[in-house]
Amino acid sequence: MEIKQGADNSILLLAVCLTCLGVVMVFSSSSIMAVRAHADSLFFLKRQGLFALAGFSILAVTARFDYQYLRKLAVPLMLLCLLLLALVLIPGVGRKVGGAVRWLPVGGFSFQPAELAKLGLIIFMAHSLARKKDKIKSLKIGFLPYVGLLAVLLMLLMAQPDLGSAMTLGVVAVMMLLVAGTRLIYLAGVGVAVMPILYFLVMNVDYRRQRVLAFLNPWDDPSNSGFQIIQSWIAFGSGGAVGKGLGQSKQKLFYLPEAHTDFIFSVIGEELGFVGVIVISAMFLMLVIRGFRASLHAPDEFGCYLAFGMSLLIGLEAFVNMAVVMGMVPTKGLALPFLSYGGSSLLMSLAAIGIVLNVSSHAPGELK
Repeated sequence: MEIKQGADNSILLLAVCLTCLGVVMVFSSSSIMAVRAHADSLFFLKRQGLFALAGFSILAVTARFDYQYLRKLAVPLMLLCLLLLALVLIPGVGRKVGGAVRWLPVGGFSFQPAELAKLGLIIFMAHSLARKKDKIKSLKIGFLPYVGLLAVLLMLLMAQPDLGSAMTLGVVAVMMLLVAGTRLIYLAGVGVAVMPILYFLVMNVDYRRQRVLAFLNPWDDPSNSGFQIIQSWIAFGSGGAVGKGLGQSKQKLFYLPEAHTDFIFSVIGEELGFVGVIVISAMFLMLVIRGFRASLHAPDEFGCYLAFGMSLLIGLEAFVNMAVVMGMVPTKGLALPFLSYGGSSLLMSLAAIGIVLNVSSHAPGELK
């Protein structure tokens, strides 16, 4: 894979290693289920392998062209994201899985517009914040337009419903505004206004309320709302220090729901043990640190906000997923970047890494 000269190769190495490990772990966690559902133990492995190859191609492209061209795409891409998020809600167009309509069928695969919307929002905000750098403290120019755009995006996501992606977008947007210099009083005001809305969205929807109650005490309902997190704890506990060995997980044998997607980190904990969990956590931490470093050393504001937003997105999703499967926060449907099964998440994560690599290649020579 040829990457632009001068890019931070440690970011590339970490992303490639995590993606390759993800392909292996998808096979390990899904082979038994694949036999039952598709009569082919390699079903998910073959698809994830294709996603990885496509993702590496996207990474190579996004890492090589001048990232300044993304400024021309910022507005059209944001409009496309809004259109796709609206299309997915049209009956007969969006694909419904597990009570949520989050996917658009594309050939024999499904695409999740929310994943593209995450990148689209970061690119748009990086472009807009860089352009408004002298007016970012203005309420009408430097704050309210972003609140309006974010409100539209969140309403479209909540209509699916997808609270996890909505909260991720909200946090990333707020952090980008904070880094750009928006007045804290504006952000605090929005935070105060959003809290009762969030409380209503969680506590007045049965399955979300059950998730919160299960988080507080999963043993109150161990066979229903608390089942998932209890099985995840069993997986981590069974792994011990060094794990049972690759392919030896017992919890993936229809005990742990979503073993190859949202809860793949639990299988990793069982098969690779505490050592594997620490190594992967350290890899994500290093990836985010190097991404923030690229942001700090970017030659302009656009590159700074771009690398920061992309790095924050990957780090936030990884932290939240790990926290969920360990029972540290209530259950949310967020994939673990590079590792969970799914084309949309993997393609967009590798595209984000390519953009960060692109920005890093423009850092002053003495800082590389």
